[in-house]
Amino acid sequence: MAAVAPAYSLLIVDDEKLIREGIQRLLARENLRLTLAENGARAWQLLQQETYDLVLLDLMMPEMSGLELLERLQEKIPNQIVIIITGAATVELAVESMKRGAYDIVTKPFTPDQLRQVVRRALEKRALQVETEGLRREREKSLKDIATEKGRIQTIIHCMADGVLVTDQVRNVALHNPALTHLLKLVPESLGGRPLPVLPGLEKMAGAIGQVLQESCDPGATISQEFLIQEDPPVFLRSHTTAVRGESGEVLGSVTVVQDITYLKIMDQMKNEFVAMVAHELRAPLAAIQQQIQVILQGLAGEVSRKQQELLLRARERADGLLELIHNLLDISKMEAGRYFQQKETLDLSAAVERVLALFKPQAEAKGLTLRLIAPQDLPTIQADPQGLEEILTNLIHNAVKYTPEGGAVQVTLSPQSKYLRIQVADNGLGIAPEDLPRIFDKFFRVKNEKTRQIVGTGLGLPIVKRIVEAHLGYLEVESQINQGTTFTVLLPQTGQAPKECL
Repeated sequence: MAAVAPAYSLLIVDDEKLIREGIQRLLARENLRLTLAENGARAWQLLQQETYDLVLLDLMMPEMSGLELLERLQEKIPNQIVIIITGAATVELAVESMKRGAYDIVTKPFTPDQLRQVVRRALEKRALQVETEGLRREREKSLKDIATEKGRIQTIIHCMADGVLVTDQVRNVALHNPALTHLLKLVPESLGGRPLPVLPGLEKMAGAIGQVLQESCDPGATISQEFLIQEDPPVFLRSHTTAVRGESGEVLGSVTVVQDITYLKIMDQMKNEFVAMVAHELRAPLAAIQQQIQVILQGLAGEVSRKQQELLLRARERADGLLELIHNLLDISKMEAGRYFQQKETLDLSAAVERVLALFKPQAEAKGLTLRLIAPQDLPTIQADPQGLEEILTNLIHNAVKYTPEGGAVQVTLSPQSKYLRIQVADNGLGIAPEDLPRIFDKFFRVKNEKTRQIVGTGLGLPIVKRIVEAHLGYLEVESQINQGTTFTVLLPQTGQAPKECL
């Protein structure tokens, strides 16, 4: 009797041999083709060589962590189904894993039945993925013809937890599932064969469908967005909209997948509130410690020896670093929670830059750095929040001074550009490697090499700058080369100019 070919392929990634082989034994009777990988780097090699229906992924591994592998998969293989297996599960870790595309998370130690159940559920989703992709590749039929094949399609979409919406070329609803009407709080009969109703919270979704239906839209474009569908209690949805095209490239309609992300938003809010509370409680005692250290250094509590002074100066430096971290944590928590208020005023950009450069002049002179401002006399004013503008300039200039070796130069150039004012902060310092550039605006990310290891930082300065610039409807770009320097470019609207915010 011929052996039955495995129905699905599964990749097990864990740096512990006992865990890998244990999972292999647990799933041995499930008619699966099992492949083992001892770390993230090996798993990435295998994933580039062949396709796997499911990946069981540990988070804490050498060479390449599970989160790093998840990030690569989200970029290169976005439909890959991944189950996280970890012994260090936390709410924050679960949220981060789900954000990076994980399907589910299983905490070690787990029971055999628990693992088998999660794997079977994931493989059911994989089966639906395969069927859905097969349907989308059917070129001979229009979307309305596909909609008539109810027996085949309803079996698929009615089992999906995510909402599915299919429209024709004029935005009439051709197909939807019960999950969609439940998520949108609509009566099922209100959608069939009619245009998508424009209700509060759905304007962005309808707008995205209109964009992908345009012939000029990029054939591979997908518009992803988040929006609030209900305020009390709050319900947040995330939608992914793309066009469906015929064999000759003509637009037949659109497909939108809608997910409920309210629980992720709630977890994010809980995390932000916790961070804000802890940071606020730590700030007062740290400030008191700083004051006491300063009193001792000034000799007000008695004579201080040279060795004692050296130790106290180190302690003060560490306290300063902690206070900076707390200040940044409070700022970014306020921004994420929507409590970072702006009061925009008409500001002289040249004067603001000169004030910030004066703050760093002693630090630059100590390193033998040249600080230079280049700005025209008739530079237009900008409409900005004074505190936010100072935060942008302080972070960018501080980084330039900090990462430029002795004898280098830091130059700030101001110039008008269309409806914007351009701020360029350039240095000839250490530079940033190409592989690190996409991550420098991630929270807590810091470039790590032998030259930056001794430089103190929080990894929050650039994320804060990015959020403030976006809040001003501006743009932020960076160019860098190793050992040649880095240039940050910020565009902020001029006074009286109001650029339209785009998707």
